[in-house]
Amino acid sequence: MVRHDSRSQPETLERPAKSAARKVTAPELSAPALSEVAPFEPALSEVGRQVSHGRTTVVFTRDLPSGTNSVWALLTKPKRLRLWAPYTSDRDLSQVGRCVLTMLGDGDAPDVDIQSVVLVADAPESLEYSWANDMLAWHVASIDSGSRLTLHQTLADESMASAVAAGWHLCLDIANAVLTGSTVAPIRGMDAMKHGWQDLNERYAVALGVPPTKIG
Repeated sequence: MVRHDSRSQPETLERPAKSAARKVTAPELSAPALSEVAPFEPALSEVGRQVSHGRTTVVFTRDLPSGTNSVWALLTKPKRLRLWAPYTSDRDLSQVGRCVLTMLGDGDAPDVDIQSVVLVADAPESLEYSWANDMLAWHVASIDSGSRLTLHQTLADESMASAVAAGWHLCLDIANAVLTGSTVAPIRGMDAMKHGWQDLNERYAVALGVPPTKIG
């Protein structure tokens, strides 16, 4: 396993102490309308919320229909990232160190570069890096049906908890389709509103026990 020497990084990049997550399995609720570009999950993914040292971490879990190596490639390779994520990278994220994450605009919105640092890259199991003022920690585990992907996103702004969950729900619907060989369009920016984001935002707020994120 390779790890970045966190002593050389500013305090804002230190990984927060872990605490037990309050996991919530969402009840069966009415599903969002099916999109023409991707098959959406009819139920919410398993989510949880941690609070440690004054910062909130959203824990989001999704089972995917491919082995851990395929999921790892989806998380780390720039050409694979841009198929489903809101950003891509200027390099493979399988090595620790500095990188640039580029937020991919939707429509006429410009791309935006974000300086980032990969702190942990333990293929194909653990990947941790900064994303603006947030921290993302991805964990991949092998299961009988493929892989279980768990994201811990530590938030700079706790009011974004339900929005984060709703956004990753849509992104990982696309990731699931990509892994099964489907040709689908990624969902980015305000385009998410056309694919049930507002409904997901409200439903994940209930599951997480927080107010729904207000946008605009």
